[in-house]
Amino acid sequence: MQIVNLQTVALHVRVDGPEDGVPVVFGNSLGTDLRLWDKVVPLLPSGLRVIRFDKRGHGLSDCPAAPYSMDQLVGDTEALLDQLGVSGCAFVGLSIGGMIAQKLAARRPDLIASLVLSNTAAKMGDASMWKDRISAIQAGGIEALADPIMERWFSAEFLASDELAAWRNMLTRTPREGYIGCCHAIAGTDLSEATSKLTQPTLGIAGSEDGASPPELVEGTIAMIKGASCHTIEGAGHLPCVERPTEYAALLTAFLKELGHV
Repeated sequence: MQIVNLQTVALHVRVDGPEDGVPVVFGNSLGTDLRLWDKVVPLLPSGLRVIRFDKRGHGLSDCPAAPYSMDQLVGDTEALLDQLGVSGCAFVGLSIGGMIAQKLAARRPDLIASLVLSNTAAKMGDASMWKDRISAIQAGGIEALADPIMERWFSAEFLASDELAAWRNMLTRTPREGYIGCCHAIAGTDLSEATSKLTQPTLGIAGSEDGASPPELVEGTIAMIKGASCHTIEGAGHLPCVERPTEYAALLTAFLKELGHV
């Protein structure tokens, strides 16, 4: 268990693989922690330096008072990678993790050499939708919205599985301030201009059953990036790395091999 103390926040980090391996950084979605990638990481080629972290307000990282801005979340990630000595990484970002990846890639192309933008977009929802979600959580806690969130996250098949309870628990045990803080960050963000100027090789991944970021939303963002491609995983929802880890890992591996990282 590793904690990295930055100027403004302490983040929980896990690093696997050799220090001289090609760095692959994973950014999590709203309401999850770095365990989001537990099924995928063992399926990746050996020799990579795999870096996972809990963003502020999530997992074992510090939870400052809400609201947060996207600039703060990106700044945290930038400071973390600088402190870990990371440059030229492949950044795999899912949902809000993908928003962080887009903005950081535009700000610091020296840090991010390639992007995997999974179940994300340059703009996710409108401000009024996020305002309503924040109000509902302030009134009744995350528990009040847990079931509809699960329905947006997962396919019908996964919703009937025993594993669902673990992901529901992860969501509801996310600190309220952390969840609300990140909702504010998403609500105030439209990355269309910056994302359209990205030059890094980019792979988009969508889930055919994703109720939070439908395939057409993901595809619209990927289409902004010159030379990028997008793949939809059939039968998966918002977290295809959980529902279809073998296919997800195969897509990542093929992308990394294409770039000469493995």
